Amino acid sequence: MVSRMERALHASRVVTFVYFVLNGTLLGLWVVQIPAIEARVGISHAALGGFLVLLGAGAFAGMQVGGRLSDRLGTRTVVPLAGVLCSVTLVLPGLAREPWLLGAALLLFGFGNGTLDVSMNAHAVQVEKAYGRPVMSAFHATFSVGGVLAALAGAAAIGIGWGPAATLGTAAGIGVVIALASARGLLPAESTAPAAGAAGEPVVRNRAVPARIWLLAVLALLVMLCEGAANDWSVLHLKTVLGAPESTAAFAYGTYAATMTTGRFLADRVSARFGPVAVLRYGAALAAVGITVVALSPWIWAALTGWALFGLGLSGCIPQLFSAAGHADPTAAGTNVSRVAGLGYIGMLAGPAVIGWMTHLMALNHTFLLPALFCATAAAAAGILRPSPDRPRVVELTS
Repeated sequence: MVSRMERALHASRVVTFVYFVLNGTLLGLWVVQIPAIEARVGISHAALGGFLVLLGAGAFAGMQVGGRLSDRLGTRTVVPLAGVLCSVTLVLPGLAREPWLLGAALLLFGFGNGTLDVSMNAHAVQVEKAYGRPVMSAFHATFSVGGVLAALAGAAAIGIGWGPAATLGTAAGIGVVIALASARGLLPAESTAPAAGAAGEPVVRNRAVPARIWLLAVLALLVMLCEGAANDWSVLHLKTVLGAPESTAAFAYGTYAATMTTGRFLADRVSARFGPVAVLRYGAALAAVGITVVALSPWIWAALTGWALFGLGLSGCIPQLFSAAGHADPTAAGTNVSRVAGLGYIGMLAGPAVIGWMTHLMALNHTFLLPALFCATAAAAAGILRPSPDRPRVVELTS
């Protein structure tokens, strides 16, 4: 017979999936509406790039605030509020008709997205700890599922003639309902009261050496820079370098995204059996092989295989880094996740720009050797995921 505690834990996992799908859907719906909003506001592609920087800056700020609030108030409070904020601010870009209003709207939407991103990841760490086995990667996979739902919903809305305001406004209303209705299933905040030593002395937790957290953050930056490069340059690579028709070139991102999503659904089982170090080490190594094939192969079929290996290899890396940051110190899980996610997000934004700058110096396919180097670096540094032994430090009291 299933106990009440087991039912509550199962419910918490289900609603965490819901929030990840919600976040992926809200962000995806904005992406689908970019061309229409760009045309209505009357800005160029170059100007849009600058506005996307504002979106990233807002997300980074939201991650830092969301992480600290999650530690202070508990994720059960912050996650639904962040879901409401992300949903409500989604409609703002759809209402903007002047460039400065679009910039302000994207800054606010980015803030809401970043707050939800970090708080739901902090709650995912809490769920994973309660389960006692890896479950983080599957949550990240459902974020990708949200992007697929956004593409389908966005296409349907465009097909029936809805504009950005109507589409994003409807999504915002549905998002608010989902964010609030799912809140009851979230886990309550963990007790973080200091434990007592063997003789009754207060014990001060050894707060996960900050250098370790920053190393995790640097690895997240490297890995997510690789993800950003794939998002923006995979299709152009097949089209401009290998001369593939547009219909075929689209499969470059499609194969990468498909193996990325599939790998994340499988990564938890792999991590449970072989450990997170193996997932990062061999996953990043596989990604390095895949992107090297992309960089050097003159054949379309081989390049598609390389993009598929690249997505599969990267799929489990970021969930392992987020999980390690969250488990490093239960009293600062949200803050530590925000540091790793924040620096990783900078990498995601920087990846396309770095590759673009390098194309002034070399052919596009040869620039992919940089992500190969970053993947190899992540593989070599995978040992950082080994948990350090818990050695509580006892405070000596003077009489």
